[in-house]
Amino acid sequence: MNIPTVALVGRPNVGKSTLFNKIVGRKVSIIEDIPGVTRDRIYQQATYNNKPFYLIDTGGIDEAKMKFNNEIKMQAEIAIEDADIVIFMVDGKEGITSNDLVVRDILRRSKKEVVVAINKMDTKKAKENIYDFYELGFDDYIPISSVHNIGFIDLMDRVTNKFSEVEEKEDNRLKFSIIGRPNVGKSSLMNALLNEERVVVSDVAGTTRDSVDSILKYHGEEYVMIDTAGMRKKGKIFESVEKYSLLRSLKSIDRSDICLVVIDAEQGITEHDKHITGYTIERGKGLIFVVNKWDTVKDTTINDYKKLMRAEFQFATYAPIVFLSALTKKRIHTLMPEIIKVGENIKKEIPTSILNNVILDAYNLNIPPSYKGRRLKIFFSSQTDIKPPKFTIRVNNKGLIHFSYERYLENKLRENFDLEGTPIVLKFKNRNGDD
Repeated sequence: MNIPTVALVGRPNVGKSTLFNKIVGRKVSIIEDIPGVTRDRIYQQATYNNKPFYLIDTGGIDEAKMKFNNEIKMQAEIAIEDADIVIFMVDGKEGITSNDLVVRDILRRSKKEVVVAINKMDTKKAKENIYDFYELGFDDYIPISSVHNIGFIDLMDRVTNKFSEVEEKEDNRLKFSIIGRPNVGKSSLMNALLNEERVVVSDVAGTTRDSVDSILKYHGEEYVMIDTAGMRKKGKIFESVEKYSLLRSLKSIDRSDICLVVIDAEQGITEHDKHITGYTIERGKGLIFVVNKWDTVKDTTINDYKKLMRAEFQFATYAPIVFLSALTKKRIHTLMPEIIKVGENIKKEIPTSILNNVILDAYNLNIPPSYKGRRLKIFFSSQTDIKPPKFTIRVNNKGLIHFSYERYLENKLRENFDLEGTPIVLKFKNRNGDD
């Protein structure tokens, strides 16, 4: 299924964030306690009238702040290039500004379909200014108030009127994507896997504009390998701003069961690697670190490099680490077995009786301290989902759960069950049904 993309652009303080959250239907969650993970969520999947689409938010373009403006412009241009349609948001109360004209010029060059959303139409001043915006030269103008819900249906009907409601056929093959920052060897790794002696491959068209899928046959089973083709584009925009090359990975992550985060053994670990890893965990995907170009490292052992990886990725210590060289194919044979193993773990189901024994034993071994005269009690646990495994634990008062105790229970689950490579979700609910 080809899921379209909508980009939301405009100058600062026109209400983009409010509209973004309204479209995705919630305040966008941010990962807690993960160092290095970006705090500004710029991308989400949304649905309107059963029509799914990706929504990309962008930073406000402000010519007065020249220090930051080039980076923000590049971010916007990447988002616009990825988009099927653009929502150009303006402030009806303030009227047209020079920054609006800068955004207009970027959009004109892109030749993308544009809908102008004139915000803050709940004010008298905005109603007086509305016709001034026709000077921008676009075809579609929709007055809205993202705070007071004015014009939202008209806007979304217009934006999504060409989007499809086609249902995606279920595909039970394991899907894995190869992601990472530019020039770490993603393409070489894909080619190395495709050229394996035991692998038979047939290329098929990808289901999004940014990726190419290959059907990979290994030991009689078919796997779908997702390569983020868009990350290989050349040009100033794509090479200058590594931070926003993250955008190129997000769709591939969403479509995957497992993500292979490729690390350049020579260059080491960067914040960009942590951003991608954090998003992978947030989306509940299986995770494998692939340290590529290992043949070029002479003065470090695998054990020493593993210690470094564990220290840098303390929020993903459950992920296996594979060391290889995609170019020489050294140790390439170690990768597929790990993919298969993690593929089994992300859909692992644990019998309820065994799960309860482990959780209750963990509780009795380390009974949490009382808080304001009350102590946490655990009554019953059950597995409620897979991909990733999700466990619902009934307690007397979920407000008594401390994050450190939640981490303790997760560690006990990992000690007792092979959950390597998969995040796990613990959901606490009150026994009396008050969730």
